Amino acid sequence: MSSETRTRDAVAILHHLFVNNDPEMQELLEEARADSQVSRALYELRAQAGLTQAELAARVGTQPSAISRLEDADYDRHSLAMLRKVAAALGKQVVIGFVDAAAEQDNLRAAALAGVE
Repeated sequence: MSSETRTRDAVAILHHLFVNNDPEMQELLEEARADSQVSRALYELRAQAGLTQAELAARVGTQPSAISRLEDADYDRHSLAMLRKVAAALGKQVVIGFVDAAAEQDNLRAAALAGVE
C-alpha cells in the first residue's frame, strides 16, 4: 500500500484485515449488518411516530424491555410475527425482499475496500 492510496476509514481497514476473503467472517458480518438494519429501522420508525418505547410497547401489547431489545443492534432474534405487530402498531407493513447474494457481497466488499488497496 503506497501512502497515496492509504485510507483512514477504520471500517474499511478492519474489513480488509479481518473479513476480506474469509467466507465465515463474511457471513457473520452480513448477519450482524442485517440485525443492525432491522434494529435501526425500528428505532427510526418509532422516533418518527414520536413514541417512547413504553408507548409503542403498550400499542403492541408487550413490555418496554421487548421494544428496547428489538432496537438493540446486537439483538439477533427478530421474529417476523413481532415485526408485524410493531409495524401494525405504527401503521406500517413489513416487506421482505431477496437480492442476489454474490452481487451483494461484491458491492459490500467494494464499498469496504474503497481506498484500501
